[in-house]
Amino acid sequence: MKIRTIRLGMLRIPLKTPFKTALRTVEQVEDVVVAIETDDGHVGHGSAAATAAITGDTHGSIIEAIRRYIAPQLIDGDITDLNALVARTQGALQRNTSAKAAAEIALYDLWGQLHGAPLYQLLGGGEPRLSTDITISVDGIDKMVADSLDALARGFTSLKIKVGKDMATDIERMRAVHAAVAGRASLRLDANQGWNAREAIHAIRTLEDAGVAMELVEQPVKAHDIDGLREVSANVRTPVMADESAFGPREAIELIRTRAADIINIKLMKAGGISNALKMADVAAIHGVDCMMGCMLEGPIGVTAAAHVAVARSATITRIDLDGPSLCTFNPVHGTTVFDEANIMLGDAPGLGIAKIDGIEWLNS
Repeated sequence: MKIRTIRLGMLRIPLKTPFKTALRTVEQVEDVVVAIETDDGHVGHGSAAATAAITGDTHGSIIEAIRRYIAPQLIDGDITDLNALVARTQGALQRNTSAKAAAEIALYDLWGQLHGAPLYQLLGGGEPRLSTDITISVDGIDKMVADSLDALARGFTSLKIKVGKDMATDIERMRAVHAAVAGRASLRLDANQGWNAREAIHAIRTLEDAGVAMELVEQPVKAHDIDGLREVSANVRTPVMADESAFGPREAIELIRTRAADIINIKLMKAGGISNALKMADVAAIHGVDCMMGCMLEGPIGVTAAAHVAVARSATITRIDLDGPSLCTFNPVHGTTVFDEANIMLGDAPGLGIAKIDGIEWLNS
């Protein structure tokens, strides 16, 4: 099974409501799609979301990285030697983690097809069912409460509450949401780097003292502020999770070594693909640190790949934040993975189980 052609396209899916965080507002998913075709007619699919504020990657940079640097390293490569293809992908250029992730997802999809088994089984097995939280975008208090109640009505039992724009208002947002859903849903607070350490400690302690139960607080300080992250972790009762501070295995090791965070958020777009995501989970497992599998507001291709990794490492990846498809108005991917609100169910088809994708705008070579 040798690689003959690599095609690139764009897949756009409108969101049900705008996605708002302390860093950005988004109205539709816009993924770069990679289709790797082999000499025996198989096609592996991958995708990448552009999140310039976090990864530094744009649609243009992702496309050029794959077209000019990664694709030439993969043409004529044999899927039977997956490790060599992954090494070529990772070594093709520095950084550009989203482009590497898209290529790797397609390679792993083909590897699963080669062996005639769903990817999660080849990566370690597991129960092919997950339950994801859903994001409640930062907004007016009444709107966030209404969105939270709507999520409960749709069957979600874990809510990821976006804050980080104004500390005093953030505290009121969380208190209002907690009052509305207490006992019916767990709350995950995500500040998206919106506070400094002093503000974070004050906000979290204020919420704790007010009886607002939180499962975790995600990335309360700037990504580079590891000392601040450690200070927050040491001075609050609620577990602190690193997201933007934890791109790949190296950062995960440092966060664990310095005890800067209690939980690590793994995302394929940050890690540079499946290979490094697996390494992050395995490092965390050695040290008894739990992980979350998250996404960068991606469509169903990337989220499907992340779900396969999460299932295969479910002993360590104990929290799931793969709500991208649930936020979209429709699912253009025909395959065996089912996204039903909070429930994600993987099928038994080889690889990622993708049969067809509607609406891809293919790009010229």
